[in-house]
Amino acid sequence: MDIVRQNAEQRIVFSSHALDEMNAPDEMISTEEIKEVVFNGFMIEDYPHDRRGHSVLLGGKTSSCRVVHVVCAPKEEYLAIITAYVPSLEKWEAGLMKRRER
Repeated sequence: MDIVRQNAEQRIVFSSHALDEMNAPDEMISTEEIKEVVFNGFMIEDYPHDRRGHSVLLGGKTSSCRVVHVVCAPKEEYLAIITAYVPSLEKWEAGLMKRRER
Protein backbone atom coordinates (compact mmCIF):
# COMPACT_ATOMS: atom_id res chain seq x y z
CA MET A 1 0.00 0.00 0.00
CA ASP A 2 2.88 2.34 0.72
CA ILE A 3 4.15 2.26 -2.86
CA VAL A 4 0.64 2.99 -4.17
CA ARG A 5 0.31 6.10 -2.02
CA GLN A 6 3.88 7.24 -2.63
CA ASN A 7 3.38 7.05 -6.38
CA ALA A 8 0.01 8.79 -6.11
CA GLU A 9 1.67 11.66 -4.25
CA GLN A 10 3.95 12.13 -7.26
CA ARG A 11 1.21 11.98 -9.90
CA ILE A 12 -2.00 10.15 -10.78
CA VAL A 13 -2.61 9.22 -14.42
CA PHE A 14 -6.05 8.03 -15.56
CA SER A 15 -6.35 5.54 -18.43
CA SER A 16 -8.96 6.26 -21.07
CA HIS A 17 -10.83 3.16 -19.87
CA ALA A 18 -10.89 4.53 -16.30
CA LEU A 19 -12.23 7.87 -17.51
CA ASP A 20 -14.92 6.14 -19.58
CA GLU A 21 -16.02 4.08 -16.58
CA MET A 22 -15.91 7.05 -14.19
CA ASN A 23 -18.06 9.12 -16.57
CA ALA A 24 -20.67 6.43 -17.23
CA PRO A 25 -24.12 7.85 -16.39
CA ASP A 26 -24.74 5.29 -13.65
CA GLU A 27 -21.30 5.85 -12.05
CA MET A 28 -20.19 9.52 -12.27
CA ILE A 29 -17.11 9.01 -10.07
CA SER A 30 -15.07 12.16 -9.50
CA THR A 31 -11.29 12.40 -9.44
CA GLU A 32 -11.65 13.54 -5.82
CA GLU A 33 -13.42 10.29 -4.96
CA ILE A 34 -10.59 8.35 -6.61
CA LYS A 35 -8.06 10.24 -4.49
CA GLU A 36 -10.11 9.54 -1.34
CA VAL A 37 -10.00 5.81 -2.04
CA VAL A 38 -6.30 5.84 -2.93
CA PHE A 39 -5.24 7.78 0.16
CA ASN A 40 -7.82 6.56 2.71
CA GLY A 41 -9.09 3.21 1.43
CA PHE A 42 -7.57 -0.22 1.74
CA MET A 43 -6.37 -3.03 -0.48
CA ILE A 44 -9.02 -5.62 -1.31
CA GLU A 45 -7.00 -7.71 -3.77
CA ASP A 46 -3.41 -7.75 -4.96
CA TYR A 47 -2.49 -8.84 -8.50
CA PRO A 48 1.34 -9.13 -8.46
CA HIS A 49 1.46 -11.27 -11.60
CA ASP A 50 -1.00 -9.40 -13.79
CA ARG A 51 0.05 -9.59 -17.46
CA ARG A 52 0.10 -5.78 -17.64
CA GLY A 53 2.23 -5.48 -14.52
CA HIS A 54 1.56 -5.40 -10.81
CA SER A 55 -1.82 -3.90 -9.92
CA VAL A 56 -4.12 -3.71 -6.91
CA LEU A 57 -7.84 -3.35 -6.21
CA LEU A 58 -8.54 -0.69 -3.61
CA GLY A 59 -11.85 0.02 -1.95
CA GLY A 60 -13.17 2.71 0.30
CA LYS A 61 -16.12 4.83 1.30
CA THR A 62 -16.02 8.35 -0.09
CA SER A 63 -17.19 11.58 1.53
CA SER A 64 -20.36 11.22 -0.57
CA CYS A 65 -21.04 8.02 1.47
CA ARG A 66 -20.70 5.53 -1.34
CA VAL A 67 -18.25 2.70 -1.80
CA VAL A 68 -15.91 2.98 -4.78
CA HIS A 69 -13.43 0.41 -6.10
CA VAL A 70 -10.28 1.50 -7.90
CA VAL A 71 -7.91 -0.77 -9.83
CA CYS A 72 -4.52 0.87 -10.07
CA ALA A 73 -0.94 0.07 -10.93
CA PRO A 74 2.08 1.68 -9.29
CA LYS A 75 4.59 2.80 -11.92
CA GLU A 76 8.02 4.30 -11.36
CA GLU A 77 6.93 7.95 -11.32
CA TYR A 78 3.13 7.83 -11.01
CA LEU A 79 0.07 5.79 -10.10
CA ALA A 80 -1.92 4.55 -13.08
CA ILE A 81 -5.67 4.32 -12.55
CA ILE A 82 -6.81 1.40 -14.69
CA THR A 83 -10.51 1.44 -13.85
CA ALA A 84 -12.95 2.54 -11.18
CA TYR A 85 -16.52 1.55 -10.43
CA VAL A 86 -19.25 1.44 -7.82
CA PRO A 87 -19.50 -2.23 -6.79
CA SER A 88 -22.83 -4.07 -6.76
CA LEU A 89 -24.25 -6.63 -4.35
CA GLU A 90 -24.51 -8.93 -7.34
CA LYS A 91 -20.74 -9.52 -7.27
CA TRP A 92 -19.77 -8.31 -3.78
CA GLU A 93 -20.88 -9.30 -0.29
CA ALA A 94 -22.59 -6.84 2.06
CA GLY A 95 -20.13 -4.05 2.81
CA LEU A 96 -18.91 -4.33 -0.80
CA MET A 97 -15.34 -5.16 0.21
CA LYS A 98 -15.32 -8.94 -0.27
CA ARG A 99 -16.01 -10.72 -3.55
CA ARG A 100 -18.90 -13.19 -3.56
CA GLU A 101 -17.95 -16.83 -4.02
CA ARG A 102 -18.64 -18.04 -7.53
